[in-house]
Amino acid sequence: MPDALAPRLKFGVIAPATNTIVQPEYDAMRPRGITNQMARVVIPDSPVGTDSEFAAMMGQVRSSIEGALDAVMACSPSAVIFGMSAETFWEGVLDTNALQAHLEARAGVKVILGVQACLAAIQRYGGIRRISVITPYMPSGDAQVRRSFTDSGFEVINLLGLKSNSPLLMAHEPPERLRRAVREVDDSSVELILQVGTNLAFTQVAAEAERWLGKPVLAVNTCTYWHALRSAGIEDKIEGFGSLLAEH
Repeated sequence: MPDALAPRLKFGVIAPATNTIVQPEYDAMRPRGITNQMARVVIPDSPVGTDSEFAAMMGQVRSSIEGALDAVMACSPSAVIFGMSAETFWEGVLDTNALQAHLEARAGVKVILGVQACLAAIQRYGGIRRISVITPYMPSGDAQVRRSFTDSGFEVINLLGLKSNSPLLMAHEPPERLRRAVREVDDSSVELILQVGTNLAFTQVAAEAERWLGKPVLAVNTCTYWHALRSAGIEDKIEGFGSLLAEH
């Protein structure tokens, strides 16, 4: 439902309480006449230095998602953006499509998930099959990401997990480390580089890296916000965040 500051539409956005990157990056990409209304999934900033700690954190996140969804629906958004990506790659009781169907049935509006947004974004470049991926995760999370893209028909040439020590500390990875990660996963056979993990501040790094490498470099936050806009019929081209928002 539009309002005085959002005559075009309102997005509801769900992100973990530890995530400090989604809100400013989405707001920076926001076209005039659209607002982003946040709700937080309450989780502690637990250490994720081991695979078992990472899995425990994932369980805490999934148990809190429905409460955050119910909270954001109180402002009557036109759609809900899931500003968290590990949860959409993670195999569990619900796969990605089942998770989306469950959340949409609860919300009564379209729900945009990170993995589906990334796949839609890659498809817009046409014929891409060989990709590299950057994550903030531990090896167990990286395995879920690799499986998701392999199952979707892509060859994952290189995958680099940064092994950030906690959900909050993902946001502390400095730009120079992220730039170095891009160079580490690139080679001449890689057609596109994708970053996942919404609490990495990667949108600007991705836009810069496209200029260095001459190939698509996509940030999950850019993919997800782009997919939300296009799914809502908003075709504004937005400069400063790379080729996806500017050209597609």
